[in-house]
Amino acid sequence: MFQLMRQSPWQGAMSLRDAMNQLLTDSFVQFPFATGGERNLVPAVDLSETPDAYVVEASVPGLKAEDLTITFEGNVLSICGEIKRESEKQEQNYHHTERYCGKFQRSLTFPNMVKSDEIKASLQEGVLRLEVPKAEEVKPRQITINVGT
Repeated sequence: MFQLMRQSPWQGAMSLRDAMNQLLTDSFVQFPFATGGERNLVPAVDLSETPDAYVVEASVPGLKAEDLTITFEGNVLSICGEIKRESEKQEQNYHHTERYCGKFQRSLTFPNMVKSDEIKASLQEGVLRLEVPKAEEVKPRQITINVGT
């Protein structure tokens, strides 16, 4: 004989919430561990869309244009760079350090074809801005309806 057990209708929703929290946690920038573990720099990126182009804005404070490399292959845009720390003074004993130095890479996959030969990049006040024009076939267009006479 089977026993009936009462279950909360929210039991499945709680696991969904936990899954969404994990997804959001994995999607955001990973900061260096304060305890001294391996440090990964992943620049924070905003991706927006206009009717004619995708716009990428990446936070790269303290970097100059010559510290960055931008490539586009297939439908993947990659931003690579290196943060170089000034030579540490030997007479100082560090008790805690969180500033990152080293190489990083951030890649974005575009859902549609773009005009990769027309991508424009600018760097101003620590923000790298890329304008990635859409290919003609992915631009939305309005189709008129002819009414029969």
